[in-house]
Amino acid sequence: METEEGYAEKLCAKLFHASMKVLYSICIIFVSQKNFERDMLTFISCAKTMTARTSVGVPEITVPYFQAEAVQNALDMGQFSAADLERLLRINSKIAAENYLRYQDFFSEANSAMPAICAYTGAVFKRIVPRDFSEDDFRYAQEHMRITSFLYGLLRPLDGIKPYRMEGDIRLPERGGMTMFDYWKPLLTDYFIADIKRQGGILVNLASGEMRDLFDWKRVEEEVRVITPEFQVWKGGQLKTIVIYAKMCRGEMLRYIIKNRIENPEDLKAFTWEGFAYDEGRSTDEHLQFTLV
Repeated sequence: METEEGYAEKLCAKLFHASMKVLYSICIIFVSQKNFERDMLTFISCAKTMTARTSVGVPEITVPYFQAEAVQNALDMGQFSAADLERLLRINSKIAAENYLRYQDFFSEANSAMPAICAYTGAVFKRIVPRDFSEDDFRYAQEHMRITSFLYGLLRPLDGIKPYRMEGDIRLPERGGMTMFDYWKPLLTDYFIADIKRQGGILVNLASGEMRDLFDWKRVEEEVRVITPEFQVWKGGQLKTIVIYAKMCRGEMLRYIIKNRIENPEDLKAFTWEGFAYDEGRSTDEHLQFTLV
């Protein structure tokens, strides 16, 4: 017959094991929540200017998710004359002629694809400086950075692309007269939201305002947390956005995120560049203000 002492020992052992299981479950939930809160995806706008070649070495060149759509878009753009492109893209005749040739050569084997992070040459991309990235930097960027594109939809840094010129308000006859904003919105929204959630559910928005029209932005903001840094300067007693400064700061912040493996939004507040610094008094949880001091 079991003694009271033996029964008490067994009861204590059962309670101990039960409590350890509960503690383990709590730890798993806590760690999962912390990971969810910390991981981020950052996205930026494409640039109008591009290069036809690069000497930057990358670990690999990947295929864009919307490659088939990009191919069709390039075919459709290739039907326009240089004069058409000058009018549609609101560019001068020299740039129109250059981009006419780009679309005519788009499918040439001699026209090899370049990684997107190296192909664009606008002010934002010049501040990212991928030429000094390590292999780990490139692979980190591949997972945590996205680039909008009116031709390709949404790109990862190592996705192979070819030089082009496209605007969001272009209406292609083959698209039933829809703008590229209208065309991409139903294709990109669910994909983008799922992509953000895979990375932890936080989006750092370093893109220009018009890029929101590529998505159902209301849904994006409802389903994930969106953090938008803003960079302004004091001018005439008022805070103003100087476009070139804002673009340079976006590129510098993205470089800062990649180089320092920033995965917690709180760590963005430590970013400084050429006098721009976090302005706590003018910031909110979803809007991070950086002011030139």
